[in-house]
Amino acid sequence: MALSVMLHLLLGVMAVFGSVVKVKGDDPYKYYTWTVTYGIISPLGVPQQVIFINGQFPGPRLDVVTNDNIILNLINKLDQPFLLTWNGIKQRKNSWQDGVLGTNCPIPPNSNFTYKFQTKDQIGTYTYFPSTAFHKAAGGYGAINVYARPRIPIPYPLPASDFTLLIGDWFKTNHNTLQQRLDSGTPLLYPDGLLINGQTQATFTGDQGKTYMFRISNVGLSTSFNLRIQGHTMKVVEVEGSHVIQTDYDSLDIHVGQSLSILVTLNQSPKDYYIMASTRFTRRVLSVTGLLRYSNSRAPASGSLPDPPPGELVWSMRQARTFRWNLTANAARPNPQGSFHYGKITPTKMFVFSNSAPLINGKQRYAVNGVSYLNSDTPLKLADYFNIAGVFSTNAIQRVPSNSPATVATSVVQTNLHDFIEVVFQNNERTVQSWHLDGYDFWVVGFGSGQWTPAKRSLYNLKDALTRHTTQVYPNSWTAILVSLDNQGMWNMRSAIWERQYLGQQFYLKVWNPIQSLANEYNPPDNLLLCGKAVGRHP
Repeated sequence: MALSVMLHLLLGVMAVFGSVVKVKGDDPYKYYTWTVTYGIISPLGVPQQVIFINGQFPGPRLDVVTNDNIILNLINKLDQPFLLTWNGIKQRKNSWQDGVLGTNCPIPPNSNFTYKFQTKDQIGTYTYFPSTAFHKAAGGYGAINVYARPRIPIPYPLPASDFTLLIGDWFKTNHNTLQQRLDSGTPLLYPDGLLINGQTQATFTGDQGKTYMFRISNVGLSTSFNLRIQGHTMKVVEVEGSHVIQTDYDSLDIHVGQSLSILVTLNQSPKDYYIMASTRFTRRVLSVTGLLRYSNSRAPASGSLPDPPPGELVWSMRQARTFRWNLTANAARPNPQGSFHYGKITPTKMFVFSNSAPLINGKQRYAVNGVSYLNSDTPLKLADYFNIAGVFSTNAIQRVPSNSPATVATSVVQTNLHDFIEVVFQNNERTVQSWHLDGYDFWVVGFGSGQWTPAKRSLYNLKDALTRHTTQVYPNSWTAILVSLDNQGMWNMRSAIWERQYLGQQFYLKVWNPIQSLANEYNPPDNLLLCGKAVGRHP
């Protein structure tokens, strides 16, 4: 038992090279310095410009523990303004650190900004990536692993070790060229390939008889993928901070922006086995292959590659419904997840958000309820704080779709602190959608085909739906979520499919309380960057 506790502690406090740990009270402070540069590599065999962090692609893995305080000095050596966002980190009371254009001024070239945030009451598998321009197509992404505090139990035996798999689609085309194509109003072509940890092949080595955790994230721009491991089952134990009912799967669909953790036991004969990821819901299938290698392997991988599942939409939706909250397990805190009875709460507001792909002024845009988002030179959070008028609109997006012509706006949906909202994502298009909300996780209570109607509420899971920060919406289908708005701030709700986000499928959710208090929201940081109409203002 003592050895297990020590191992848990070691896993929890692993720090990326270049970091310093300082303990202050119960919650340690961890210090990092990251430098962002361009470099030339050939992920798909063609030399191209990518974004490095501290000379690495993907960037450094951020290994932290629940409630750690992260002090990260980001130095921008690119020729363009730059931001990182921390996908899935809730930034409790602190949307000042969210790292998106609605909350932060981008870091100018040859300048720096120090992020200061806490992994408050969180465990799980997350990612970071660039939120500015179309930088995400050049890399700059990496893993965030938030380990439980040693005194907090986890609902599975400690794995021997864990591996990170960052899998996603990739273009050979330079990110600036892709951005120019979108700016011209032309949709992107199909990606050129899939990468696993920035390569077309990766190997993960373990000892026969031991169990390992694989932390898997879809870091791509546009496509879902299905994951298989030859000859092995995958036990899902955690999804974006939720401990789930532990179920074994032969293959898993993982959509853009999503993360999960699986346990894999090396219980086969000692050899190499294929790890296979291939795209889903696409006319042309892209794939990438890795290897699971037994340390006493006596033979290379052989036999046929593991086959994808037999169906797409029906199969995938059925699998999605099998992901369920483990009601008796805790997450980051000692109380059981099921102690919050979300299904017994009556929503205070209800929204239906429908995505669309209109042409506006002859150019391709993407919209929510007919409104395509335009970024402002002044971050919405700063405009709201300094009472700067004319930066955003709170009445552009209506609560339900209408048949009005598509328009553009810098749109904010206003809500109140402690609202409990029901949101339906309606997808009338033929492609899978992926929706993300910063600052929160939410209960995914229902999936269904066709048009949502109030009668569909009878299909909701109001007992043990899992919580996560990103959910898929299947073609010509709907997904319903419930959100407890307990985190004041300005929060980005966006398509995780980056072309659609860039061309307008996003907005901001303002969670507001008329009584301003540090108990609800922190003051602006002392190193706040100012830009646009906020230049010259003083917090």
